[in-house]
Amino acid sequence: MLGGHVDACNACGQISISYNSCRNRHCPKCQGHKGEEWIQKREQDLLPCTYYHVVFTLPQQLNPLALHHPALVYDVLFKSVWQTIRQFGTTSGIHLGMIAVLHTWGQNLSLHPHLHCIIPGGGIDKSGKWQKQVRSNKYLFSVKALSKVFRAKYVQQLREKRIEDTALLESLFQNDWVVYAKRPFGGPKQVIEYLGRYTHKVAISNHRLQQVTGTDVLFTYKDYRNSGKAGVMSLTHREFIRRFAQHILPLRFVRIRHYGIVSSTWKRGKLQELQSELKVKRPEAKTKTLLRKCPCCKIGTLITIEVFGKRGPPKEYLMENQPVPVSLS
Repeated sequence: MLGGHVDACNACGQISISYNSCRNRHCPKCQGHKGEEWIQKREQDLLPCTYYHVVFTLPQQLNPLALHHPALVYDVLFKSVWQTIRQFGTTSGIHLGMIAVLHTWGQNLSLHPHLHCIIPGGGIDKSGKWQKQVRSNKYLFSVKALSKVFRAKYVQQLREKRIEDTALLESLFQNDWVVYAKRPFGGPKQVIEYLGRYTHKVAISNHRLQQVTGTDVLFTYKDYRNSGKAGVMSLTHREFIRRFAQHILPLRFVRIRHYGIVSSTWKRGKLQELQSELKVKRPEAKTKTLLRKCPCCKIGTLITIEVFGKRGPPKEYLMENQPVPVSLS
């Protein structure tokens, strides 16, 4: 509907068809450019310490509330997680930081709200000095302790938001909440590479779609209950759209947030001063991407040779094994 353009490589002559971006953050085709720019900016914020990846997951009892009041449920998730991390840091005498990314889906497109948190192991102590590590390089905090405090903080926030469903609130204490801590990253470069997988991701990527029939959609998924083995799931069109629509966020809802020593407030000078004291070489900002690089030969540059509207590309470019004369001079 938005039209597109036909491109040709000035090195190998490969013809490729590109459709104009809708730029919607839920579109699997339009997030690569934004994700790359975001990652390049985050390279400027790195500090000389161990980084940790911690995942906070909401229990299934909250799914109905998340469907009807998504902004409330997800805002409380961000707030309670940061309160938890900040409390543990304060107990250790350190002011920490956190980058949090909201995901709402599971591999089968079911509702599964959880927060991916990248946390630097170092922080600022009470005297304003840099502390490289909270405890050890092996773990940040006990996940069992994090789970209990996180649950208490979240339920407290729900009560403050005047959620008065007593049965729901009591059920939240019947089971332990899931907090998962992955192994610490090997170094700053690994942190950046890892962030790229999670920041601008959507509920399902195009490469997972296997087949679309007149009635069903077939896609691959990982069955984590079966050691992460790959499988193929079939859903009707209606069910596939219903599941995908669960993960469309409210208008202007911010799903990537920064806290503490990596927050926007600190980035207005404090973070730069800290990096200077620690003799951290801050990389220059670069927003150069490879959108015009030929995907075939990886050498040439794509040159637009024809533009088309919503009726689609000219038929001669869609015919298989049909040589197309291209002049790139």
